[in-house]
Amino acid sequence: MGKWIESENNLYCSFEFNDFIEAWGFMSKVAILAEKANHHPEWKNVYNRVEIWLSTHDEGNVVTDKDRELAKKISELVD
Repeated sequence: MGKWIESENNLYCSFEFNDFIEAWGFMSKVAILAEKANHHPEWKNVYNRVEIWLSTHDEGNVVTDKDRELAKKISELVD
């Protein structure tokens, strides 16, 4: 599922689930990871699809190791 792409100063990934409840459960888990990391994604959810964009706003909206670490943890939720 989902592969992270670095483009336009963001890490981007799209995840697809069986239904809305599964997508929402994933988002809840991501929210906990993001809060613990104090690093919050920009995201969009439509039914069973979740899109996530990561960049570090404090560093001028660029991709940093903080983004890469959170992306890895997010991916581990669906692997």
